[in-house]
Amino acid sequence: MTAKVVFTLCLSGFFFSAGDGGASAIPQPLQVAVSSQLPIPASSEGLRYFPPGSRPDSPAPVPLTPAPRLNMSGASPVISDQVRGGHNLRSSGTQRYEEIPVIVNPAVERNIHYFQNVIHDRFQEWLTRFFTYKPLVEQIFVELGLPKELIYLSLVESGFNPRAYSRARASGPWQFIKSTGRMYGLKVNWYVDERRDPIKSTVAAAVHLRDLYDLFGSWPLALAAYNAGAGKISRAIEKTGTRDFWTIARTRYIRRETRQYVPKFMAAMIVATRPALFGFHAHSQSVHQYEEIPMDASIHLRTVAKETGIAFEELRRLNPELRRSVIPPDQDGYALKVPMGMAGHVEQAQSRMKTWTPPSPPQRTWYRVRRGDSLSVIAHRFGTSVRKLKTLNDLSGSLIRVGQRLRVNRHVTEVGETKWYRVRRGDSLWSIAKRFRVTVRDLKLLNNLRSSLIRAGRMLMIAS
Repeated sequence: MTAKVVFTLCLSGFFFSAGDGGASAIPQPLQVAVSSQLPIPASSEGLRYFPPGSRPDSPAPVPLTPAPRLNMSGASPVISDQVRGGHNLRSSGTQRYEEIPVIVNPAVERNIHYFQNVIHDRFQEWLTRFFTYKPLVEQIFVELGLPKELIYLSLVESGFNPRAYSRARASGPWQFIKSTGRMYGLKVNWYVDERRDPIKSTVAAAVHLRDLYDLFGSWPLALAAYNAGAGKISRAIEKTGTRDFWTIARTRYIRRETRQYVPKFMAAMIVATRPALFGFHAHSQSVHQYEEIPMDASIHLRTVAKETGIAFEELRRLNPELRRSVIPPDQDGYALKVPMGMAGHVEQAQSRMKTWTPPSPPQRTWYRVRRGDSLSVIAHRFGTSVRKLKTLNDLSGSLIRVGQRLRVNRHVTEVGETKWYRVRRGDSLWSIAKRFRVTVRDLKLLNNLRSSLIRAGRMLMIAS
């Protein structure tokens, strides 16, 4: 009978317990590629990780069973009174969920190697940005009784980028799609997208993860459901007859992206928990701090910057949920985030701030001819002349057909101080910016563009 081997990685604070078999020892020193350092899993389950709080005093592994759910009253949580469908987001102070068992297998090792050697600089950028928000994010997960290691899921989702936007139209550091975000109380409208709010979206993500764990009773399954959806994972469980994620991952019932999602999270967690061990640093130049000042009028952030001296980019950084850099006209007032120590200054300057009025919608550029129309009728309808219609549409006579598309305005329309442009086939942001002597960056800011992709027919604001 072979003896059970126990590996202890003292420098990192991790405790690994191998199954039966001859797993090789961890080589020292630990400066080389991680993928060649980690012990080879001794069984199909691999190596389990026990967080410091649940480390055994003896080499025998601690059984990983869900902690009993305690409902105690009298807790004084820090999270604000946000509710979703009558369900209080605040957790009881003593409720705790199962710790996350990390399986170190070849898939996890490959991801560690990828972070450390292939995208080292990018992952360092993610860590630096993440540690700016870490104190607030960690506090939310701890208050809800969840393993605080779950905060590192945001690294996999977006590198904790509040303005991240995916091809699937998921937004924010936790990459919520609109429907899921609204389900968890995140507002998405013309003015704001609270999926981009670092604090509100973190509360929503924590509650969503807690709901998924309550549904599946397993963190690997809950994490997979965060990526693929609860319905997909439920069907995979039903078809495979197992609730073990690693067994399901070897089947065709979940996508390749979901199979890699859990190992990627575990790799990110291992690296982010002890970044120095893997060649990263874990400090940030600043910690996300701010003061809030209630604003009861719709004001552009440039106006706030002009009247207070606060940098416009700093206001945008602190308020990433403002889609158009405009404070929404909220009846209850909007809590504008400003740098520490500036709330009083902003409050004093508020009376001098000019209320922002939305630009009038651009005039229609194209019109489809209907039965009974004539050039004179169309010209009267759009406040132009028959001569201009003929010039715009290169018409030699007055004959038009039902269904014909007529240009009724030029591509550039000036409304008040606002100039609009209708994108034509072959246009690019660069060519439009050059034509109107503006920068691509300004075009993106004015039109809330996250990329340089534009479609023919879209109206772009050129100047405001």
